[in-house]
Amino acid sequence: MAYTNTQTQSRFSGLLATISEDLRARMERRRVFNQTVSELSQLSNRELADLGLNRSMIRTIAWQAAQER
Repeated sequence: MAYTNTQTQSRFSGLLATISEDLRARMERRRVFNQTVSELSQLSNRELADLGLNRSMIRTIAWQAAQER
């Protein structure tokens, strides 16, 4: 009895799937980053201070939030 491989997925389609997944993940991280920056930027300096933050920390905090997803 001969073994027959009926799977037709090529290396190229596998590569495309990997690139597509990576792109989706990057887009999601970027969305989280932008949303976090937007929300924190709307807070007053007083509100940020109450959270133990200052304006110079907003982008760093947003980047960390995006990387956790």
